[in-house]
Amino acid sequence: MDIGFLYSTFLTLMAALPTTLALFALSVFIGGLLALLVVWMRVSGNPVLSAFAKVYIFVFRGSPLLIQMFLIFYGLAQFSIVRHSFLWPYLREPFDCAVLSLALCTAGYSAEIFRGGIRAVSAKEIEAAKAIGMSGFLLVRRILAPIAFRHALPAYSTEVVLMMKSTALASLVTVWEVTGVAQRLISQTYRTMEVFLCAAVIYLVLNFILLQAFALLEYALSRHRRAPSFATVDAAKTA
Repeated sequence: MDIGFLYSTFLTLMAALPTTLALFALSVFIGGLLALLVVWMRVSGNPVLSAFAKVYIFVFRGSPLLIQMFLIFYGLAQFSIVRHSFLWPYLREPFDCAVLSLALCTAGYSAEIFRGGIRAVSAKEIEAAKAIGMSGFLLVRRILAPIAFRHALPAYSTEVVLMMKSTALASLVTVWEVTGVAQRLISQTYRTMEVFLCAAVIYLVLNFILLQAFALLEYALSRHRRAPSFATVDAAKTA
């Protein structure tokens, strides 16, 4: 195996890493905000909003992400109302279309994950909070949201990792992120194994960092569930 070629390929792919990270960060951030909106509509009790949220979740969970990306990138340009709207400067850009499609897709999955976290909150905890005078936004901020987020975190971490890998699809709409640059290198060098091996290593490292970050976050949020150490117990007895 040509070590020199692997090294040069790795450097070339690393130059495209900022584009991959930007795709990932924007899609997860926007998708998370959309998911909160969708899950609010889903549990609002309003039949119209709830029905809209159910349809949204069904569409974006039930259709392939690649088709969604193609429909947004190639399909929206077919409508003159879109081409003459204030959104056209953004929707004609491959990067913006890729971010939009990734965000819309992850919002559908994340909304169901968040809804599962909300349903996992014990009714007794909510009743206890109401008994001491909590209601409305205070109840959500102090009780519902923290507990629901802890329950949803393991599943949401999986969705975030999947979004990192899904950024590779952006290469099919001419966004030159890591996978797109890898495909271009293969068309120039015909060395598929070495190029994709370097790309795989980059994605593995990125996902490893993400998983470790979520593991640390989950560890920090579940501190109250861990058994106290012997030093803590001895200190409590001494006091």
